[in-house]
Amino acid sequence: MAVNGFEILEHACLTDVGVRRSHNQDSFAISLQTDEQHWREHGHLLLVADGMGAHAVGELASKLAADLIPLNYQKFAAQGAPAAMRRAFAEANATIHLKGTHNPDFEGMGTTSSALLIRPEGAWTAHIGDSRIYRVRAGNIEQLSYDHSLQWELARRQGVSPDQIEGVPSNVIVRSMGPEASIQVDIEGPHPVLPGDTFLLCSDGLSGQVPDDEMGAIVSALPLKEACQFLVDLANLRGGPDNITVLLVRFPGESPKSVSEIPALLPQPRGELNSVLFAKLPWPGIALGAGITLALTALLLILFKLVGPAVAVFLLAALALILGLIGLHRAQQHEHMPQPEAEYGPPRVYRRSRCQIDARLLAKLTEAELTVQDYAKQNDLQVDWAAHQKHQRAAKEALKLGDFQAAFREQCRSLALLNQAIRLRRGKEERFNPMW
Repeated sequence: MAVNGFEILEHACLTDVGVRRSHNQDSFAISLQTDEQHWREHGHLLLVADGMGAHAVGELASKLAADLIPLNYQKFAAQGAPAAMRRAFAEANATIHLKGTHNPDFEGMGTTSSALLIRPEGAWTAHIGDSRIYRVRAGNIEQLSYDHSLQWELARRQGVSPDQIEGVPSNVIVRSMGPEASIQVDIEGPHPVLPGDTFLLCSDGLSGQVPDDEMGAIVSALPLKEACQFLVDLANLRGGPDNITVLLVRFPGESPKSVSEIPALLPQPRGELNSVLFAKLPWPGIALGAGITLALTALLLILFKLVGPAVAVFLLAALALILGLIGLHRAQQHEHMPQPEAEYGPPRVYRRSRCQIDARLLAKLTEAELTVQDYAKQNDLQVDWAAHQKHQRAAKEALKLGDFQAAFREQCRSLALLNQAIRLRRGKEERFNPMW
């Protein structure tokens, strides 16, 4: 369904350097309209970019993408979402590429970029690289972006899941902004939007460490600001090998509890019926067939000595045959011409995982909490143990009542207190080993 009216969206974002990196090469942008007129004309735009390159080169590339794409989009918004986003990405890429080719210090600079555009007709995605866009709805988390990575490309060619591809690093990407003068951007939409839908944009520093089902459960259970911090902490607990950025936006209203509660969503119209017919029907062949039929009719009329009507029908036959031959010639030329990139594709879900909070997921979180708790005690970390115990008791009470979501939420908050103490210690350590 479309977005009903102008709405101030709840949103939160957090970026972190991670455990093993010295510089944060991730960037993000949030451009929210403050009144209904501008929202209808431009929409809300949110973006995550993950830079690549030595030293500060990747940091500059992602910063340029985060600054220029929203700015360029505003210039072209009147052209419609797909055209405006394509031009916004293209112009930003031209700037990044120019810097990379004209300055030896910036050689090899590049960045991924994943953008979510929310307009009255729904949500659009524009994407290049392996940063991701998800939607959390009705106990499911759905990946709306296709990873432009070597792993996903090999999986596509072999017709298997990316998880089945072994021996290929997941962070080797085949598309990005900067290295090439021209780029191919995936633009898809409009995705239907329902009350309570939550969209998650992240760099691979998060998606590489935290599985989809855990991300979806955390986003479903916690307020957005808490969820951002907890997701970043979780990625760091598991080693934090890369920069981590997470951006969340939630639509007002109550989310459907299950897929069965989701109303039937009609596909958005992609064009007028007439244009579809003209594009799909083989008009050259039809014209040639009509011309031959008319020519035979003219011969029959001559046999019956109806010369006047025969001449008129023959002229129509000649016209139909000429049009058919012209159409065939143009069709052959079109086949040999390079095809322009499609303006946009239909909304797609590339991967879907259940993220319903259950006993299995709660037990996994509880086990992690015990591991981190032991670490905190052994290293004499400054933890608010009274608040920690309060959340522990609340989690146990909720579990007795069979409320897995409330128990999971309290368990997350209990672990968050330990994470806070670890963040303070982490800055003083030269090395931090993964704990979970």
